[in-house]
Amino acid sequence: MTSQDQFLQVIHRDEAQRRFHNALLLQPIGQELIPLAQALGRLLAADIVSPVDVPSFDRSNYDGFAVQASDTIGASEEKPRRLLLLPEAITPGVASGTMVLASQAVSIATGAMIPRGADAIVMVEHTDVEEDGNELLVRRATHPGFGISFTGTDITQGETVARQGELLTSRETGVLAAVGVVQVPVWKQVRVAIISTGDEIVAPGDTMQPGLVYDSNARILADAVRELGGEAVSFGIVRDDAGRLRTVLRKAMDACDVVLLSGGTSKGVGDLSYRAVAELSDPGIVAHGVALKPGKPICLAVSQGKPVVILPGFPTSAIFTFHEFVAPVIATLGGRESTEATELEAVMATKVNSDPGRTEYLLVGLTKGTKGLVAYPMGKGSGSVTTFSRADGFVTIDQHQEIIEASTPVAVRLLGRGLKLADLVVIGSHCVGLDFLLGQMQQRGWHTKFLAVGSMGGLLAAKREECDLAGIHLLDSESQTYNRPFLDEALALLPGYGRTQGVVFRKGDKRFEGKKPAEAIRMAEKDRECFMINRNQGSGTRILIDQILRGTQPSGYAVQARNHNAIAAAVLQHRADWGVAISGVVNDEALGFLPIADEQYDFVVPRSRLERPAVKDFARLLAEEGVREHLTTLGFRASYITAR
Repeated sequence: MTSQDQFLQVIHRDEAQRRFHNALLLQPIGQELIPLAQALGRLLAADIVSPVDVPSFDRSNYDGFAVQASDTIGASEEKPRRLLLLPEAITPGVASGTMVLASQAVSIATGAMIPRGADAIVMVEHTDVEEDGNELLVRRATHPGFGISFTGTDITQGETVARQGELLTSRETGVLAAVGVVQVPVWKQVRVAIISTGDEIVAPGDTMQPGLVYDSNARILADAVRELGGEAVSFGIVRDDAGRLRTVLRKAMDACDVVLLSGGTSKGVGDLSYRAVAELSDPGIVAHGVALKPGKPICLAVSQGKPVVILPGFPTSAIFTFHEFVAPVIATLGGRESTEATELEAVMATKVNSDPGRTEYLLVGLTKGTKGLVAYPMGKGSGSVTTFSRADGFVTIDQHQEIIEASTPVAVRLLGRGLKLADLVVIGSHCVGLDFLLGQMQQRGWHTKFLAVGSMGGLLAAKREECDLAGIHLLDSESQTYNRPFLDEALALLPGYGRTQGVVFRKGDKRFEGKKPAEAIRMAEKDRECFMINRNQGSGTRILIDQILRGTQPSGYAVQARNHNAIAAAVLQHRADWGVAISGVVNDEALGFLPIADEQYDFVVPRSRLERPAVKDFARLLAEEGVREHLTTLGFRASYITAR
């Protein structure tokens, strides 16, 4: 076997799904009777017919007196009708033998059984009782049926009160309790085995070491299974041991209805999952390699009538392929209808390039523009653990489409049950100070969204009125002034705070220690073994870096980090030797900092959005003394000037 076998046949998504479904018995796995107390969140497997009337007797709706309505005709405050008050008082839970005849009344409490002969209730506030207690003065007329819930007016015996396929919420369980149901027929929960594989995987809580990653897929998949009404069964992490993996796979297939493996689906030397699954039969693997991005390595198999799926190890790939291929199967086996996700029309914010030959799923964040929704690509790659959680939906790019131009209409398939647009949308350059401010806004009850597209991207978004605020730190080379020269008449500036950009390095590195920034950078440029970590194109920091380098590209120039924290982490972890970031992220004693430039990080606001409540509250937040003091502790210069 070669060190890397290629996929023998990469097939289209629809063909992969057809093969997978044809090999499965797609019907609910069975029913079970469970106590009503355990039925919340389960799916009904049969109609429920009421065995009783609700209410099961004629019942009073008020505290008052049971009467014959005809005896109250003409009653008023000035001319009350006088009725003989019977000595009994009827209370709830008592089957009274009292009979109400003409010109008689009897005291009755809310919820009590209506006595024979009575056909209406007079509310207590419309009556008076004579001092001797034998006579009732009725001061307002009533009519037949007033104040009475008659037998079966809510639910009639034999009426269907819940139907097969309904999800049991507190409303449904309340109805079932009201008709006396004790046992509920529900579809069995689909038991889904989850197996994580790989020597590099460690469980959350274990000690992290270089080269290892925490197992986030197991958590994502388990909770996704529960969202579908299934039962997730963890089989833990299996190291790259073929014998151990076979044993765990057999146990999982014996115990569960669906088996999911995470990782090891490619055909490299260390990828064992597909080899273990390849030993299954009846029919075994039906598809391995699907023309998807992300998700190409997915492996679909069926054995003993059970789905066995190897999901890619990268989180975004894993969750995408789970929802695309596995979720509909779990829903069907559990008696649920697979509902189509909501699609919304939007326009693409930026130009997007796609690889031809593969269906691509592009995660996007949605904002409200002047003419409708705008979709911002959130492409961090299939290894991202945050992209899926922060995206609003995704755009499907056909395998024959190579480019989506900016402003092109696209259909966005929502990831959740509905779209909740943020109260405050911030687009632009990332800053830890902004992280703090948005956290404060969340605490004040505002729902916020931040899209990191760099300072220039944020400025353009503000000009197109696609955001409420754009965080920018752009230096105009001619005036040597930050941000204000880039504004036009449609934009206002909300001054933020000052910060210092500089060279981040590890303390003790003689190439940087004690040197001036320009001198250190020049030496780093000449040393091919001195690696930098760069910032993403379009960011204000990248513009500053390129101005300093003046066209040179030191070792590591092509490697980009998306924010300042990532620069500090890369240097601290020896993945790079230096980078440019703000002083606020240099909070580890092992890191040094050589200041390059003081800059201003401000917020650009479309004038059309200045009066939005969340924008006005953000401005108030910036002006608060306690907030400015905290920004200072974070390493910023927090002077404040009103927007203009």
